[in-house]
Amino acid sequence: MKKAFLILAVIAALTAPALAQSVTTVAEQIRAEALRTSSAESGRPLPLVGHWNLGEAPNGFNPEYQMRLLEQGHHLLPWFLLPNAYAQPTDPRWQSYYEAAIKRAAQLKLPIALVGTQWEAALTFNDTYFKLPPERNPNVALANGVIKREVSPFGPIELWHEAGKQWGNGAMLQKLQEWYPDPPLVVFVSNHEHVKMEWKRAEEDFRFVEQFGRGRDDDFKRKAVGDGWIVRYRALQQGFREGLRNPKWRAHALFIAYDAFGPSHFARWPGWMEHSLYSKNRVDPWALAWDGAAPSFYLFNWSGISDFTVFSPQVEAMNWVFMLDLALRKNPNYWFELSTWDGHEPTQANDKRKFFANAKQSYTPERYAGMVQFGMWLLRPRVVREFRGYQDTVEKMEPYFLPVVAAVDRVYANAVLRDFCRKGVLVPNRSRAHPYQSIVPPEYQAIDRWYRLDTSLDPKWEWGLATQLEVFALALVKGKAPQRQWLLYAHAPMGARREVQISLPAYRAVTVNVAVGGSFYLVDEKTRRVQAIN
Repeated sequence: MKKAFLILAVIAALTAPALAQSVTTVAEQIRAEALRTSSAESGRPLPLVGHWNLGEAPNGFNPEYQMRLLEQGHHLLPWFLLPNAYAQPTDPRWQSYYEAAIKRAAQLKLPIALVGTQWEAALTFNDTYFKLPPERNPNVALANGVIKREVSPFGPIELWHEAGKQWGNGAMLQKLQEWYPDPPLVVFVSNHEHVKMEWKRAEEDFRFVEQFGRGRDDDFKRKAVGDGWIVRYRALQQGFREGLRNPKWRAHALFIAYDAFGPSHFARWPGWMEHSLYSKNRVDPWALAWDGAAPSFYLFNWSGISDFTVFSPQVEAMNWVFMLDLALRKNPNYWFELSTWDGHEPTQANDKRKFFANAKQSYTPERYAGMVQFGMWLLRPRVVREFRGYQDTVEKMEPYFLPVVAAVDRVYANAVLRDFCRKGVLVPNRSRAHPYQSIVPPEYQAIDRWYRLDTSLDPKWEWGLATQLEVFALALVKGKAPQRQWLLYAHAPMGARREVQISLPAYRAVTVNVAVGGSFYLVDEKTRRVQAIN
């Protein structure tokens, strides 16, 4: 009963303030934020909510469910399954899935997202491509003529363009363009998980050897492989765009990919570069290969990562701050999302909630929201896109999703949060370095990477990956001394903490209470007032 009452209370808290706004007003806000560039004079865009569960299985986060949330006034970027080239408009399954929701999105002039599998997979699994001769094959081709089932950054570029065009030219996708002829924005999202050749094995592909020879150093190989991916993934997207028949869809399309971003494990251990595409003066090639990315802010169930240690999504994501800044300098329209997940797979022995239970801790929706909001305010993404498996249902997973929706809606509802989200500057903590310091490239050694603020509960330095941190805190600042204001955010994953002293760099320590689900405070330098923000 207690759990059911809590869920109902959360839903009521979400719904009541949202209903004060008409769906037309909310749609206008969604559209405005989706179209706002990160370099706009009026400030950064506010976040939206998305999901990886597309509702293609029964009782999932389907378009009908999303439309209900929109009617309640929540700030979603509507998401749909990207139809493959074989889906037919005459199939009643797809008519019932798409038609009403797409037409409603068209009425409201909403931006939309179409989320799909890895678009390049046809290059491997379609025999039309896989059985091509080695010199024409888009997959890894060994010197003895054997073809491996993994795409190569050295195969023919035109085949990537052709594969993309097949996706864009699908019959069901053409029907969506008829139903919604003038969307302000269409974000095409790839899960980007197809098997790719690893840079360490570049010499396996005879075309690399023909072009560059053997014995090249690691930095050269990483750069060559990265350069190859940039050209081929852009060709894939260009073909996709050309396959779209509606000129407004072509003009308003963005192509982004899951985890196509710099490594969060940057400098965590001496071998980190082996699992990256770093090359000198380029931390990663993916920001050049895609219009945006949705990297994983995940409590992976297959690793020891947690939300209460140095080895955490909160600490790892601090590496992304400078990488995102570099991406936005090159492309002010760069579309950065944050994928979130709590590692919950109840049928698996390594389910993350079992991990916390074994540590005699409880992993609640409130705790999940605290971690997610830390990532939100650290990186201020365009979309917070939650992950669940395709068979997961709203009934089971909504209690964890609704707090994410609330975290986004809160930014729109509160003037202080809204203003800091737009114009606040993330505060680095230069009193100490990021704990990941293994083989930091010279060009990045002076860059800020540590944003967690010092607290009175911190353990003594030196920290290891397993060091427990009772409170995670960060701050955004506006103005100049002596009239600065700070937005302080803190969450306490292992349980609420009272009277915690948190140090604001170049100012002073303030004493606050920190909730599991996160606490916001406005700190005013002129008045020395510390005010809780609800």
